Amino acid sequence: MADIDITRDGKVQIVRFNRASKKNAITRAMYAQMAAALAEAESDDDIRVTAFLGQPEVFTSGNDLSDFLTVAQGGEHGTEVQDFLKALITSQTPLVAGVDGLAVGVGTTMLMHCDMVFASPRAWLQTPFVDLGLVPEAGSSLLGPNIMGYQHAFALLALGERFYAEKAKEAGLIHSIVEPELVDQSTLGAARLLAEKPPQALKTARRLLRGDTAPLMNRMMEEGVLFGEALKSDEARSAFMAFMSKKAS
Repeated sequence: MADIDITRDGKVQIVRFNRASKKNAITRAMYAQMAAALAEAESDDDIRVTAFLGQPEVFTSGNDLSDFLTVAQGGEHGTEVQDFLKALITSQTPLVAGVDGLAVGVGTTMLMHCDMVFASPRAWLQTPFVDLGLVPEAGSSLLGPNIMGYQHAFALLALGERFYAEKAKEAGLIHSIVEPELVDQSTLGAARLLAEKPPQALKTARRLLRGDTAPLMNRMMEEGVLFGEALKSDEARSAFMAFMSKKAS
């Protein structure tokens, strides 16, 4: 079974994390699949909305740390992550997400690009970038303060504070909290309603609400350069080794 399961529900494209044994940690191949799915939505008029879903109690634990460690030890990074993040920013197709359980790292920052997010009471968001010697990504250093104000953004993106569902909703990262068994149903229900709207009017409304995405793209690219530099630093290498040792013990 694929680690990313891509299916259709009428005019809704469903992109589901399907690597529960690894807490849906995202590999380079998975990023490539998601980028391709977003590109497909832009080129296929039959896709009106893309919905991101996970598994019970786990949306995604973020980037597969073994990929990070490979780069930290001098390996190649590839373009898959940047390709996915660019696709999120340039998407003209509405994006919705359903979160049950943990959403870590890019699992949190990708939600900032979604138009509506539904979550269960046991959902929690966290970005341990600084703890790993890294920096925020996905344009979150710009989106975060815009969405939730500076202090909430600093707590999430720099302090690495865990935002549980109620706090995430208060901060504007989540639209609605529903029971775990209703996460998929609520997310897809909203997606189906959006898919039936006049498509050009919806895209125009979304574009107006989101505003000019050029500054966001520029910030994401700047973050990417700094992230890549940090990833190869002694500070990050030490943090990764300590984390991996703790995980193995």
